[in-house]
Amino acid sequence: MNAVSQDQTLERDVQLFTALLGEVLREHSRKRVLVIVERLRDGFMQLREQDDEEVRDKLMKRIRGLDAQTLSEVIRAFNIYFGLVNTAEELNAYLARMDLISAGERLWVGSFDQMARQFKADGVSPEHFQSLLEHLVYLPVFTAHPTEAKRRTILENFRRIFLVAQDLHRRKLNDEELEDRLQGILTQIQILWKTDEVRVHKPQVTDEVRQGLYFFRESLFDAVPQVYCFLEKAVRRAYGPDSGIKIPSFIQFGSWIGGDRDGNPFVKPETTELAVRMHGELVLELYLERVGKLLRMLSHASSLCQPAPAFLDSLDADEDYWVETMGQSLRRYVHEPYRRKLAMVEFRLNANLQRLRVRMAGRYEPDLPDGYDQARDFLTDLHLVRDSLHHHGDANAAVGPLNDLIRLAETFGFHLVHLDLRQESTRHTRAVSELFARQAGAPFYQAFDEEQRLLALAEAIAHPHPFVIEKGTLTAETRETLEVFEVMARMRAEVSEHAFGQYVISMTHAASHVMEVMLLARLAGLAGMGRQGWFCQIQIAPLFETIDDLNRIGEVMGRLFDDPTYAALLKASGNQQEVMLGYSDSCKDGGILASSWRLYEAQRRVIQLADDHGVSCRLFHGRGGTVGRGGGPTHEAILAQPTDTVHGQIKFTEQGEVLSYRYANPETARYELTLGISGLIKASRCLIEPPPADRKDYLGIMDELAQYGEEAYRRLTRETDGFLDYFYDCTPLDGIALLNLGSRPSHRKKADRSLASIRAIPWVFGWAQSRQTLPAWFGIGYAIERYRGNDLERLAKLQRMYQEWPYFRALLSNTQMSLFKAEMHIAKAYARLAENQHQAQVIYSQIEEEYQRTLTQVMNVAGLRGLMEETPELQRSLARRNVYLDPLNHIQVSLLERYRSEEEEAKREEWLDPLLRSINAIAAGMRNTG
Repeated sequence: MNAVSQDQTLERDVQLFTALLGEVLREHSRKRVLVIVERLRDGFMQLREQDDEEVRDKLMKRIRGLDAQTLSEVIRAFNIYFGLVNTAEELNAYLARMDLISAGERLWVGSFDQMARQFKADGVSPEHFQSLLEHLVYLPVFTAHPTEAKRRTILENFRRIFLVAQDLHRRKLNDEELEDRLQGILTQIQILWKTDEVRVHKPQVTDEVRQGLYFFRESLFDAVPQVYCFLEKAVRRAYGPDSGIKIPSFIQFGSWIGGDRDGNPFVKPETTELAVRMHGELVLELYLERVGKLLRMLSHASSLCQPAPAFLDSLDADEDYWVETMGQSLRRYVHEPYRRKLAMVEFRLNANLQRLRVRMAGRYEPDLPDGYDQARDFLTDLHLVRDSLHHHGDANAAVGPLNDLIRLAETFGFHLVHLDLRQESTRHTRAVSELFARQAGAPFYQAFDEEQRLLALAEAIAHPHPFVIEKGTLTAETRETLEVFEVMARMRAEVSEHAFGQYVISMTHAASHVMEVMLLARLAGLAGMGRQGWFCQIQIAPLFETIDDLNRIGEVMGRLFDDPTYAALLKASGNQQEVMLGYSDSCKDGGILASSWRLYEAQRRVIQLADDHGVSCRLFHGRGGTVGRGGGPTHEAILAQPTDTVHGQIKFTEQGEVLSYRYANPETARYELTLGISGLIKASRCLIEPPPADRKDYLGIMDELAQYGEEAYRRLTRETDGFLDYFYDCTPLDGIALLNLGSRPSHRKKADRSLASIRAIPWVFGWAQSRQTLPAWFGIGYAIERYRGNDLERLAKLQRMYQEWPYFRALLSNTQMSLFKAEMHIAKAYARLAENQHQAQVIYSQIEEEYQRTLTQVMNVAGLRGLMEETPELQRSLARRNVYLDPLNHIQVSLLERYRSEEEEAKREEWLDPLLRSINAIAAGMRNTG
């Protein structure tokens, strides 16, 4: 199917869904809602083609004349439209990929096929390719930042629409079947209309854990084995069936949901404990489903095949378990060996699940039957079945469901995800200071300088009994801090040694911040000096977030690597150091250019430092969904990492709305995982061949651009009178704070309206809602203009950088997307909300001027006539949403006026519901929130 017909098919689906939505509105909404929706859509579309103040005033008068309930319904109609468009686009993108595969054509950039053929064409030998594969770890980390507006119920509705619409495309239907399918979609839209998309209550952390688990249950357990299968096929096609290349299991998943306590007072030690058990419960349930299917499938009779000796030995060894623990007759499955083995596997998994549920209920029952001690024992049983099938010539029965289950067990173990814990550094410092202060004759820790602190901490960690602790005498905060580490030790023993990933320390400013956590871990028995020497069952990832912290990364990490105690503990834990880089706060702190470049430099410095100390280093990228928080296409983002810093491993956060866009449907999840993994493999060629040297001239230019960009950003955000008042007045931040999106507060300190107190997520969210998207581009135009001046040679140099350097190309490509999503004429409407109009208009003019400057300079450097010319599909996708986003933004402006001007609480509340719905709807339309 060519691009034109693909686009026509997509447009036809959008029109069909829109028509069906219209039918639902006609039958089930308040009078005139459909008419209002269509008139607002058409009116604002007309304004896009030609601005007309009279038409705009008429439209705003119509909006202001609507009551709160009618406005809510209009907004809901727009919101459902966005969900339907997203579904149509996702479905059509999937079908286009399937058509390409069916036609036997070369696949898209980022596919496994394209990657494997490229490696083969470049002369990479099977041995080198195998070596690279052995180093891979691909680790997305799911987080519960308050940016996901869709409820699980809504996701399930759209999944059903996706599947019915797929039938319309993929099957030849008669008239009656066609009518059934259309009625099916209409029914789902009708249910959506009758389902409240706004949460009635603010979600608890456990609700967020369940939301995260949804993606594993509904999508990833299907997608992950298929991704491995696709990779195997692509490598076989490129290298031939006899290449000997084996694909190891390298996909892992992490989570912060239930472990991220930085600024979230609702994440308690017991929350973390429950989250780990919920992970264990789901993974066991999903294994049991698949084992049950295998038990029914592998009905081989011992009279018709000869199982492998090792398999038969295992059956003999399990005979007592079969009779005594399971209470089974020796005759059951006596002639069906695989069914017998799988019945035992099923019983053991059920025993594990039963034990877990008893503990979740707060009970202790010592007489429960024994299950598996650890996931590797479960895998051993599966391997025995697989190898035995190969032994008697039934290898084809070992592929498919059995091989998929082995891949799942290798990926998810009994832990499902590695739960990272995060806490802010000052919490640990206060706890350690209190512990030292409670010891007779102990030094006054708080008075120590950094050198003295490191010595005191190292001495305490090595001591067999560093502190006498009476928990009852400690402050509640210190008790809770200690309990987190105790939960880690307990859950490692109960659920899995892999239950936890990293302990992330936000706002790491010094090496002592890491050593303080190591001391707290020592007190819980997670690290220290034993009879066999040092041991360490915790991995600590310092998080460098601000511009200053990124500049100081070499000094802090160098001091840690040089510390003999830390070096010994690191070696005992596997000699791998993870370092987390914060995209959001550094961008809020110094602007997109300074943030992006300081992150780039920090990666180069820390990897070089680790190499010099003989330490393996993995970078953990704290990316958000939006460009202002490090977001953007995953494939390009990985390829844009600094040369020789991706050594086969990549770890990054998947935040908020990104989860549903990438992982709600298994078809899309496969595609997204493929893009990321193929990017990782390409970026890791430095493991098997010398990487190209960095262009020093390009690095020098970026130094200069970053300096200019930071100047411009700080001049606006730190030195402009009334700038923060403008942000609070001219964005819907007051509504965002009340929206029941996530459990985390929007500010670190409630009464503090400073830039430091605002969390990065609502900061970006507010600018996106008001169509300014400022954090993603402000300062780039100024920096380029100042660097190039009127020098054509400098412009040519920047153009070469754009063509040759993946980092610079990704930076400006993401900038184009953010500029495209911004709408200065809409931002101007928000600016009218400010109390101090003179001040607001001055600030708005500065923003608009920089927007136009950035637009001009980016287009000149990229050599384009229009924004996103190089990504026409994405351009059309965003344009498709503008038809409904324009009226929504103007509705939101009107709602903010009413909500803020009402003095009576009851009347204010009346406008709050449509205001919150407008925030949800605009987030859905922009496909970005925070």
